[in-house]
Amino acid sequence: MYNRVISKTTILGGIIMNTKNKDIIITGFALFAMFFGAGNLIFPPYLGVITGDKFLIGFLGFIIADVGLSLLAILASAKSDGDTGRVFGRAGKLFAIILGSAIMICLGPLLAIPRTAATTFEMGIIPLIPGFNAVLFSTIFFAITLALTIKPSKVVDIIGSYLTPALLVCLLALIVIGIINPIGNLNDAAIENVFSEGILQGYQTLDALGAICLSAVLIKSLVQKGYKKEKDRVNILLKAGFIAALGLALVYGGLTYLGATVSTQYGVDVSQSALIVAITVALLGTPGKVVLSLIVTLACLTTAIGLTSATAEYFSGLTKNKLKYEHIVIAVCLLSLVISTLGVGTIIKISAPILSLIYPATIVLIVVTIFNKYFKNYNVVKGATYVALLMGILMAGNDLGMNFDFINLLPFANLGFCWVVPAIIGGLIGFFIKPSKKVQDKDSEEIAV
Repeated sequence: MYNRVISKTTILGGIIMNTKNKDIIITGFALFAMFFGAGNLIFPPYLGVITGDKFLIGFLGFIIADVGLSLLAILASAKSDGDTGRVFGRAGKLFAIILGSAIMICLGPLLAIPRTAATTFEMGIIPLIPGFNAVLFSTIFFAITLALTIKPSKVVDIIGSYLTPALLVCLLALIVIGIINPIGNLNDAAIENVFSEGILQGYQTLDALGAICLSAVLIKSLVQKGYKKEKDRVNILLKAGFIAALGLALVYGGLTYLGATVSTQYGVDVSQSALIVAITVALLGTPGKVVLSLIVTLACLTTAIGLTSATAEYFSGLTKNKLKYEHIVIAVCLLSLVISTLGVGTIIKISAPILSLIYPATIVLIVVTIFNKYFKNYNVVKGATYVALLMGILMAGNDLGMNFDFINLLPFANLGFCWVVPAIIGGLIGFFIKPSKKVQDKDSEEIAV
């Protein structure tokens, strides 16, 4: 049956291609749409401003932390049949619950959802209606989010299916014009550690975290299409990932360059959301600003609806429906409303220490899941993960002004990866701690759930 599925052919755009190639292309576009969020548009131009003539180095860090980690997360999820618990569970059941919950809170009411509203206000409303009340806007935004999340509507899917292409066309026009007629010259980099700054800006997109938790739908789709074997799903995702990565690199790279062309006009204190509006006005004039504002507003709204629904479903499932879906949606919308009024800049500042804490342990678990056949002793995984978490705590402490500067002396600290060597050492220590067969079997059962 499986061989018959992948050997079929179909005609796409007048070109005969086998079903597998068609699925790769469709999955590639799906991955692109998953990672390409309207709220993420604010980061590449800002990175370009602060890195100036070294924008390519900064962009390399950004694409690694954003697209690279996201693709690894998708692969890890594919090797776990889309089960988040199996990715996080290698460090223990309790740890899986805590880390999974922390990630969903970040993707939900703490960071990502409030940022969609704040970005909409600063990019979509203020440029068109200066002086509009931020609290009033957030109230309207989340009232709509609440209504469309509690009772899902096909309108959201229809709008969403057209918004991504429209936003992409608008941005590509912006980039092409900006390359042909640059706004200005490239300034010297305003910061020292350009690559690590790119890494940090890539973390801020939250794409890698979202990829782990939200990729189950994509993987289930591949299973339904006949790709029952893990190696076949991984193969599809690798090739599709290349398509998505290429598209994202072109868009985000172009936006980073646009930011670099105004690096003589703006500095590190520029507002991320106001920056891209200013670039749009400089290149496309007021009509371009209006179009961008409208598209970003609707795109951010659909993103907020999707993330609110995903958050509510996660915690409803985690508590075995003791917390009702509807009640969680209401709580998420209320908390997101409050945080969104802080503004994009403040939300990003709040994000930095939280993401510094979460990412190291998450990356370790992604890597060991991909190479799971080499990590039969779960104490290796636990040792590496717990040490990575400890390093994340120290990095978060530094972000909050505490004096843990010794971690900056560790290998790869200048690249933003001071936690790598300690995590390896933690794994090596775990290697020499042999778990009892009872504990190992229990861990295996928990991961398989």
